[in-house]
Amino acid sequence: MARPTFGDIARKAGVGTATVERVLNGRGGVRPETMEKVVLAARALGYARILPEAHRGLMRIEVLMVRPETTFYRRLSRAFERIAATLDPLIVVHRSFAPEMNPREVADRILSAEMRRAGLILAVPDHPVVRAAVEQVAGQGLPIVHVVTRASNRVGEFVGIDNQAAGRTAGLFLSRMAPRRGSVLAICHPIYGVHRDRIRGLSDYMQAHPSGLTLDLIGFGEDREDLSADILYRALQRMPDLAGLYNAGGANAALIDVLRRHPRGRELFFVGHELTDYTRAALSDGIMDVVLDQAPEAQARRALDLVLRRAGLTQIEPDQSPIRFVTVTAESL
Repeated sequence: MARPTFGDIARKAGVGTATVERVLNGRGGVRPETMEKVVLAARALGYARILPEAHRGLMRIEVLMVRPETTFYRRLSRAFERIAATLDPLIVVHRSFAPEMNPREVADRILSAEMRRAGLILAVPDHPVVRAAVEQVAGQGLPIVHVVTRASNRVGEFVGIDNQAAGRTAGLFLSRMAPRRGSVLAICHPIYGVHRDRIRGLSDYMQAHPSGLTLDLIGFGEDREDLSADILYRALQRMPDLAGLYNAGGANAALIDVLRRHPRGRELFFVGHELTDYTRAALSDGIMDVVLDQAPEAQARRALDLVLRRAGLTQIEPDQSPIRFVTVTAESL
């Protein structure tokens, strides 16, 4: 193949040939973000010339998440790590975690100017302080992608499953497969909009498809094992007709432990989220009936694709449809 010309590189980077000449000949006077586009375009076209060391590692994408102790966020973080290893060496994916219940610190991390960023991927809760920070950096032109949940409904693109559909799916399984009729307990984390969407989907389905099951209690477990376990235990003690359990968030391990120990634990039809070692074992021995897994690996891939596209580093427009969640039962393990 013929060696790419400055014109070829200019067209791919969306700049003028004079800008390309200044960057590749090290003459300076070009904004860092423009220089990044030129260098990456030259690399993508196979420009044979060795690029100056100063141009390496220029494109930095920051990923900010919460709760590194949870299986789901560990899976998400590892997915970003694996995908980053396949990208051009000029692209650096920086992963970090912030405390979930400290919105001021989350906002400060979003606003931080310590590291110049080509894009920001967020998996953090919605809070007015966090939302204001997100909208401020988006207003400065920084591409924003929300993963799993949205920190702002006004700016940025969202990568995740259709959470109302997930809740409706939970309602379908409970209504059609629970062996007993009676009450249903749903547990969620109130600070996450996606959890509220799931509960809304569950409620809508059960109201539209009467089956003898009723959503009688919603517990705010906050994804805490102690609090979620206490909510379930008290419900088992106080609600003799409790027939179903839907956990819209985390802390499955604690709920599974309660159901294993309680004499009525195996009477409940249990639908939850995320395939982990705990939920896999619970499916196998009949404590859990259905797991809805939201494929964090696919979300990481889509989020990085969106940032690269918005930064002008690829011409391929990523799929905009919701990530498909996977339904897992004991028979499909």
